[in-house]
Amino acid sequence: MRSLGGKPDGLRLERMKSSPLWTGEGFQNIHPILPQLRDPAARPPSLPEFLCGGERRLPPKPLPSKDPRAVWSQPPASGLRATWLGHSTVLIEIDGCRILTDPVWGSRASPSRLIGPKRFQPVPIGLRALPPVDLYIVSHDHYDHLDYVTIRELAKLDVPFVTSLGVGAHLESWGVARERITELDWWESYALPGAELSVTAGPSQHFSGRTLNGRNATLWSSMIVRTPRHSVFFSGDTGLTTEYATIRERLGPFHLVMLEVGAFHPSWGHIHLGPDNALKALELLGGGPFLPVHWGTFALAMHPWDQPVETLLELAPSRGAHLVMPRLGDPVEPSVAPPPEPWWRAVEQEEPSRDASGLQETGAQPSTTGSSDLPPAALPPLMPWPFD
Repeated sequence: MRSLGGKPDGLRLERMKSSPLWTGEGFQNIHPILPQLRDPAARPPSLPEFLCGGERRLPPKPLPSKDPRAVWSQPPASGLRATWLGHSTVLIEIDGCRILTDPVWGSRASPSRLIGPKRFQPVPIGLRALPPVDLYIVSHDHYDHLDYVTIRELAKLDVPFVTSLGVGAHLESWGVARERITELDWWESYALPGAELSVTAGPSQHFSGRTLNGRNATLWSSMIVRTPRHSVFFSGDTGLTTEYATIRERLGPFHLVMLEVGAFHPSWGHIHLGPDNALKALELLGGGPFLPVHWGTFALAMHPWDQPVETLLELAPSRGAHLVMPRLGDPVEPSVAPPPEPWWRAVEQEEPSRDASGLQETGAQPSTTGSSDLPPAALPPLMPWPFD
């Protein structure tokens, strides 16, 4: 199945093996997993529970969104603007450059077009309607961050990719020219030709793999985008790690911080943040305008679909956090972002929630694959289904 991706070999594999994060079996996090980040009483959900369990896992209808093209036609007055397009896909406009993070236009949380959790939220704009992009960033190889159909389309354009060590094997197998791919180890940087812009891969606390026998065969990273005027932090996927303090010391302060807040579970606390730990991570990073990502698109955990952002609204004032929470497709300049409003609540006032399986049609843009990121402990032994 081509959507599973490619396998690193040759010089790419040799470079991976030279990383201090390589163990001989694959990549590893810097620090041991912290048991206090997990609830020892929490049992990881079974596959049927993951697919159909939980309450209010989907909104009753697609969330409100905007067409951003009219705003995109004018440069941001501050030089920095972000448009959340769903899950972890964000178009960043930064001092004359456009960066697209973890681009996913696929319709299922799966390598298959037939099975797997289905996107409940359409992308606000079609992939081909995007303005010219200068750089694509892919944080790691899980399906909800690296999407086969999307990459096949982006491969047709002459735009560079920056990603983590080993992930280039997937990109290359899907048609991206090798010379367009830059793979980074943690703390390595890429300079965009013709622009005063760099991307640095930073630590995160996660894992990787698109198949059950390919666990941790590629690296996972946070990504920091910097120009002489602005700095943006993008978490990719991560649990809480003290390395965020080191990132602040070496690359901060940040004018925009994008942290994952959704698809969390008490038993997964070491590899996903959730809203509470996201606020702790924000503090370690030194603060800054906080745009929550990794929610509102796929039902990838047992919690209600709006729990991450409702919890953020409750906790943020006492933590002194500056939340930036625009509607999908609504471009926002962090320096002048309005106070957050719970715009998502309107959809709950009209009709009951849909089936939690998320397998019904919802009007999402057609595609053959989506993305998923369920930790390995949630899988029954030998289950041939890469929910990671």
